[in-house]
Amino acid sequence: MHQNAVRPRIHELDAVRGFALCGILVVNIWQLTDMATVKAPGEMVPLRHLLSVLFEGRFFPIFSFLFGLSFALFLDSAALRTDRPRVVLARRLVALGLLGLVHHEFQPGEALLPYAVVGLVILLPAASLPRWAILIAGLVGTIGVAVWLGGGFGLIPGLFLLGLATARFGIADTIDERGWQLAVVFALALPAAVVAGRWQYRTPYLDLLATCAPAVAGLLGALAYLTGLLLVLRTETGAVLAEALAPMGRMALTNYVSATALILLAAPHLGLSGSANYGLLLGLAAAIIVVQAFVSWGWLKVFRYGPLEWVWRCVTWWELVPVRREPEPSRRW
Repeated sequence: MHQNAVRPRIHELDAVRGFALCGILVVNIWQLTDMATVKAPGEMVPLRHLLSVLFEGRFFPIFSFLFGLSFALFLDSAALRTDRPRVVLARRLVALGLLGLVHHEFQPGEALLPYAVVGLVILLPAASLPRWAILIAGLVGTIGVAVWLGGGFGLIPGLFLLGLATARFGIADTIDERGWQLAVVFALALPAAVVAGRWQYRTPYLDLLATCAPAVAGLLGALAYLTGLLLVLRTETGAVLAEALAPMGRMALTNYVSATALILLAAPHLGLSGSANYGLLLGLAAAIIVVQAFVSWGWLKVFRYGPLEWVWRCVTWWELVPVRREPEPSRRW
């Protein structure tokens, strides 16, 4: 057991997680407020239709994939601190499930409870499998559910396994060395995502539930967004973007839950329920993102973890974890 062993954070993944939160927020607003989907029988509200193709099913897969990846990284880190890392991780997942159970009362479509259940039932046992078996199971599970079941929460197990496999193959730890590989995947994913998105857009609304177009287009869009952002983060502009996104990603749990509260508080005053004012929805999403980005940045200047992240960590390790940052020693010239 090595009490002082600490695995360094992968800041690109924090930025991607923050990016995924922003996209999920847009979809959560219209789901929570029950905004109008159609303007006439069988005809979607035009802006909602466009936003569905750009956002719906694109960011949830990224978030789910990153959860599986973080699961593996945490398990490896826990093994450096304790002889029973699986017990620690199981306690972490149970705590997440309890939080999700409460959150579900306010947002019925929330993901924390399903994440906890799938983590306990599928991901934790799968962590002992060979990495090639995890990868195959993840690919089969993800593609099979997308094609045959139309996606949704059924994608979680496969995406979790793909995240786990990504960690097991050492891709996360060597992401800085994989620029050309990211470029190749992006070059293939982008045109495929555009074609699939056009397929989804042109599919009549009443036929969407009977086709795999949204799920397939969503996964390809998620892959294009993920690899595209990782490439952008390598540029000077991307470094500035990461300064805003990474703190949000480090406080993902707090921001995910607090966004629900902010939406429920704002929606009655904005009259979003039953409306088709998706421009106002985008304004609310932008306001919440700006607030969360600023608060996350300021909070992490003083504290090591977000509020819910700190509670979650204390329950995970069953000890009171120090939360305040140590002041930097003053320099003497």
